[in-house]
Amino acid sequence: MRAAILTLSDKGSRGERTDEGGPALAAWLSERGVTTVQSRIIADEFEQIVAVLTEWADSDAADLLLTTGGTGVSPRDVTPEATLQVVERTIPGMGELMRLKSLEKTPMASLSRSVAGIRNQSLIINLPGSPKGALENLEAVWPVIGHAVEKIRGGQDDCGGRFDR
Repeated sequence: MRAAILTLSDKGSRGERTDEGGPALAAWLSERGVTTVQSRIIADEFEQIVAVLTEWADSDAADLLLTTGGTGVSPRDVTPEATLQVVERTIPGMGELMRLKSLEKTPMASLSRSVAGIRNQSLIINLPGSPKGALENLEAVWPVIGHAVEKIRGGQDDCGGRFDR
């Protein structure tokens, strides 16, 4: 699987803060056999987020497009809105699962507005900006990502029986 990571950070895009989330995600993915083929840091700007996600999805840059940052409730947090502008189909269960798992650790998870969806053959998932939160949220949905990517790319395997307990 190929991944691309987009970090949304005003300070990071200006070189005033070191991006820790993007590299942490890339390392976590690498441990699971996923190659990070692109990563970029941009400001929390709606149009920039839309442009990068659209470019990556339309060029088939990666199977999995992850964003980190901009999922909260501050005025500059526009990642979910930008993602919804880009995706052709949403996957509400992924955002719900990430919030559910995060609520086990902190009530602040109820403020997360992360979304997930599909554009062309790419799965796009919003993750929180903190490295810890991003990794915890990715870990929450990881068990279904491989199957989701397979199905998005036209795989014909059935879902039944994959996750029997």
